[in-house]
Amino acid sequence: MERNTRQRTAIAKALREAGRPLLPHEILEQARVVAPTLSLATVYRNLKQLVDDGTLHLVHLPGEAARFEPAGGVHHHHFQCRHCERVYDVLGCADHLDAMLPRGFTVDDHEITLYGRCADCQRRARRVAAAQRRS
Repeated sequence: MERNTRQRTAIAKALREAGRPLLPHEILEQARVVAPTLSLATVYRNLKQLVDDGTLHLVHLPGEAARFEPAGGVHHHHFQCRHCERVYDVLGCADHLDAMLPRGFTVDDHEITLYGRCADCQRRARRVAAAQRRS
């Protein structure tokens, strides 16, 4: 049981420190800093248990594998970088969604995903462009 606790703690730490939804292989990579012998199968087993007990929340984006983030946070949406494919939390929400609906419709829930290029990828693109101009 001690080993399982250490592994679960490493997984939870990886998710907290990332500050963004992670794919299982990203969780494995970061959690191995604390638990070097951690396997992907163990990550999946623990993720299932953590989702089942309400500790983690699944993040579903169209056409993508599920990502995981700590549960219990405030309502938010997500941004996916089209270049590196990482996903980030976007705090806040669009107002007046009801105004967008056809007459007589009501909203029960919603998911909004924004797409573009993250700050890291924008910096890399500027460095590449600057290097190409110098050549």
